[in-house]
Amino acid sequence: MTFDEGQGYVVLATLLAPLVAMTILLFVPGDRKDVVRYVSGFFGAVMLALSIYIFVAFQFGDGASSIQMQLRWDWIENTAFLGEDGIQLYLGVDGISAAMALLTGIVAFAGTLAASKLDYRTKDFFILYWALVGGVYGTFFALDLFFFFFFYELAVMPLYLLIGVWGSTRKEYGAMKLTLMLVAGSVLIWVGIFATVHEAGLGTFNMPALWAAGQDGTLDPTFQKTFFPFFVIGCGVLAALWPFHTWSPDGHMSAPTAVSMVHAGVLMKLGAFGIIRLGIQMLPEGAEFWMPGLMVLGTIGAVYGAVAALTQRDFKLISGYSSVSHMGYVLMGLATMNSIGITGAVMQMFSHGVMTALVFLMIGALYDQAHTRDLKDFGGLGKVMPMWVVFYTIAGLANVGLPGLSGFTAEFHIFVGTFKTYPLFGGLAVFAAALAAAYMLRMFSIVFFGPFNPRWSDLKDLTPLERMSGALLIGSIVIMGVWWAPFVDRIGFSVEQLPRMVS
Repeated sequence: MTFDEGQGYVVLATLLAPLVAMTILLFVPGDRKDVVRYVSGFFGAVMLALSIYIFVAFQFGDGASSIQMQLRWDWIENTAFLGEDGIQLYLGVDGISAAMALLTGIVAFAGTLAASKLDYRTKDFFILYWALVGGVYGTFFALDLFFFFFFYELAVMPLYLLIGVWGSTRKEYGAMKLTLMLVAGSVLIWVGIFATVHEAGLGTFNMPALWAAGQDGTLDPTFQKTFFPFFVIGCGVLAALWPFHTWSPDGHMSAPTAVSMVHAGVLMKLGAFGIIRLGIQMLPEGAEFWMPGLMVLGTIGAVYGAVAALTQRDFKLISGYSSVSHMGYVLMGLATMNSIGITGAVMQMFSHGVMTALVFLMIGALYDQAHTRDLKDFGGLGKVMPMWVVFYTIAGLANVGLPGLSGFTAEFHIFVGTFKTYPLFGGLAVFAAALAAAYMLRMFSIVFFGPFNPRWSDLKDLTPLERMSGALLIGSIVIMGVWWAPFVDRIGFSVEQLPRMVS
């Protein structure tokens, strides 16, 4: 094992932390739920601290390496198919993955706090939860295609049990639909990976080497145009790409609170991240050819998701379709193929991650007491749950892009990038943002400020751990909203090095 840079051990420690937590929990008696919670809380805090360090320590500007904090460990080499590099546990970060690591640390720790009141098979839940989080970190850090796919699947597969066992509201249907659609997308990714490795003829899964092959013409332009859709559709399924988005609202509706937070807050971002890593960076000719199509599908998703959210009565379905809409913005930003648009797309991934995690935290806090999510059942909740209303309002205002919150920061960059290349679609994106204001204000008027329903007189406000979790997410929303520079500097530094970028 070699560390190309001394800080590679930090990346390794961040990846190992959830896997170590999972291993320790295997030996904790199932009835010791307090120990399970303490172990999970400790490792969640460790991951948050390490993720903050990775983000802050990432260097940008003249003289900075494009990939930092690297680690290499030879795993398989010198076979009939593989060359000297073969398959390696090759880890590292650029500005994009540094931001995604920070998002993962924030949302995973917030989800751990939210799951602290879980009382049914707590040990089993957290074992699967940490396996999922470990897969997420591994996907963001992996620079070897084999391990990229391995960690991608490790992140996705625990969802079936997490939703099917601990979920609610047609949980078996939601879990099965989600799993079948995501596995179908993974098949396309796997086919694309082997086709690319074979076509490049380098005998390696090393991603930087394959990126270079795509950019210097080793990968034939016709090949790139043929296989780019494999990666975009395969990864796009997880990113709620229209019309392959239908698993998302059902999955959100069925998942338990902590899983909804991580699912919408982080997992959906793996799909968009895969489009960057496997599509734009590895097959730039294919990206240039197909991006107008992705712009069309992203725009449809943004508008369709907002319209669908406007017609829903279930809290989680509103948020589920809202996520489809906001991920549509992400795909639009990627499709611009200019620096400001893609920078905005990555910032939107972070913004939507913390914002939607806060929304699902609030929905869970209400559902655990009321056992219903129908808007029409509520009214005047500000009288009995004032802190809940404040937290939800902040999340909703970030959703609609209020200046000073993270949603405005991200959407501003996407809109500018889209208007530079596709003015008509930029106008449709603004229209979708207006619809977002409509469905959020509709929900506020019914639930927060309508006539009080005496049925809910006994509702309790947020617990201390829910307040701590919500405060962490709100802090992230506000910091990104008022202090753009740390995000723009790191993300923009890496985006400008992507192939075929237009300033």
